[in-house]
Amino acid sequence: MILDPGFDLTLRPMKYPVFYEMYRNAIRNTWTVEEVDFSTDTVDLERRLLPAERHLVNRLVAFFATGDSIVSNNLVLSLYKHINSPEARMYLSRQLYEEALHVQFYLTLIDTYIPDTGEREAAFAAVQNIPSIQRKAQFCFKWMDSVDSVASLESATDRRKFLLNLICFACCIEGLFFFAAFAYVYFLRSKGLLNGLAAGTNWVFRDESCHMAFALEVVETARREEPELFDDALHADIVTMLEEAVECETQFAEDLLGGGVPGLSTRDMRTYLEFVADQRLANLGLPPRFGSKNPFSFMDLQDVQELSNFFERRVSAYQVAVTGDVVFDEAF
Repeated sequence: MILDPGFDLTLRPMKYPVFYEMYRNAIRNTWTVEEVDFSTDTVDLERRLLPAERHLVNRLVAFFATGDSIVSNNLVLSLYKHINSPEARMYLSRQLYEEALHVQFYLTLIDTYIPDTGEREAAFAAVQNIPSIQRKAQFCFKWMDSVDSVASLESATDRRKFLLNLICFACCIEGLFFFAAFAYVYFLRSKGLLNGLAAGTNWVFRDESCHMAFALEVVETARREEPELFDDALHADIVTMLEEAVECETQFAEDLLGGGVPGLSTRDMRTYLEFVADQRLANLGLPPRFGSKNPFSFMDLQDVQELSNFFERRVSAYQVAVTGDVVFDEAF
């Protein structure tokens, strides 16, 4: 079974071909930071953004600078260690490369957007000096670190700890924190601002959606193999986790939008977070907790509702050497 201790090395016969197909799709979906053009962004930052919008952007890139590093550490220290499938580990190896690529993208963002050296250093140290980002990091450590001391998933208790780690990783960090961050980016794009940031975010958005789809498939595989792990206590923990994630991200929204950003309110952002949280519960086969609807028309093309059919879609529009704008006109 996929959560059995050990490192299965046998690729033939292939037990979990879905993960191998995810790996192959990920290889096709290759991009580089050098493809992103930030030339118009610098003009926007200097001449077009309001002070409150510049604050939003600075906070956003500060979160980006640390968020994917937390994800990368968990990939190496937890997911690769405990997911006993050579096909899945192939995908995780590719995902680790993509997370490094995202870190490079965010590094480039900070170097481009924040010319002052002192402000850059503060952005990179956001976990220590920005309370709203520090709270999100503490949330991640709370729900993910409990499996750190587990050498192998011998007991049902340890396997549930790992599942909570994986679900936090997929549904809260990549599936809520980053999806919320992308909403800010696409809000600015809807106003004709920071098109370079939006173009790079298109690639990252696609990557993160693939990462989440992979993690959810691991969860579903574990559910098929060991349904007894998914008891009422685990379900209650998942709901509590998502409630806490929404609260953390709401505090971040209050920080980003505290200066008054025209067209974007903390109330609408809270509603959007609740909407996305309900989508994550649906991904896990659980009933909604909030019952909120998506308040952002500019996110209509950035569909957070349908991930189950992602790999049924063509991916040829997202490969190296493709020219033109990348758009999200398909649900995924």
